[in-house]
Amino acid sequence: MQTIAIIGGTGIYDPKVFKEEERISVETPYGTVENVFIGRFKDKRLIFLPRHGVEHSVPPHRVNYRANIYALKKLGVTRIIATNSVGGINRMLKPRDIVIPHDFIDFSGRHSTFYDNEVVHIDVTQPYCPEVREALIRASREIVDRVFEKGVYACTNGPRFETPSEIKMMRMLGCDIVGMTSYPEVVLARELEICYASICTVTNYAAGISKEKLTATEVVEIVRENEENLKKIIIKSLKYIPEERKCPCKNALEGAKL
Repeated sequence: MQTIAIIGGTGIYDPKVFKEEERISVETPYGTVENVFIGRFKDKRLIFLPRHGVEHSVPPHRVNYRANIYALKKLGVTRIIATNSVGGINRMLKPRDIVIPHDFIDFSGRHSTFYDNEVVHIDVTQPYCPEVREALIRASREIVDRVFEKGVYACTNGPRFETPSEIKMMRMLGCDIVGMTSYPEVVLARELEICYASICTVTNYAAGISKEKLTATEVVEIVRENEENLKKIIIKSLKYIPEERKCPCKNALEGAKL
């Protein structure tokens, strides 16, 4: 039986895609992870982890990313679907659009490895799992009208929003969307040979794209408006994820250690 995890971002705090059977805490070398929900959906064992806590009390720069990903590995997770709220840098993007990123640029400077005491170089030519990405793309096409099947995710540390000049720089570097949470989740998952892909909801135009002031309230409102669609996409994507993994994620450590 496959064990698939869903990491809920801003506005997604409880496991509405499946019936909760159990709520546990998981001890890891990096700290305790609270409120891990375990349940099932058809032939899949599902785990839901609210990235910011059930009360959204943990800001993006204080999320214990290493503990979260380690806990999921400990629970037998082989695939992760993450939800992320993002600002649109690419001028083609509008609020409520869905983007399935294929690459990232990190501007956060966060601690992003489990391997502090040995030399391990993980390949991230395809940082987001191509198999899970394809499942999310296929499901999204069936649920919503505007789906962007590729995108470069710029990750900032937060908690503040970006300046217009920062967004201009990111656009010049080829970034399409900006958020505060996909990194380092994506590389930590790869280090533990877990497949990881993200479904991003564009909640606002990034600074300088629109003259309007950016507000956190606006972000949450749009995510909640889109919550039902996200739920449908995740449920539908589960049937498109192949049973056997043939992606680069499952053998990420082969040839990586010196």
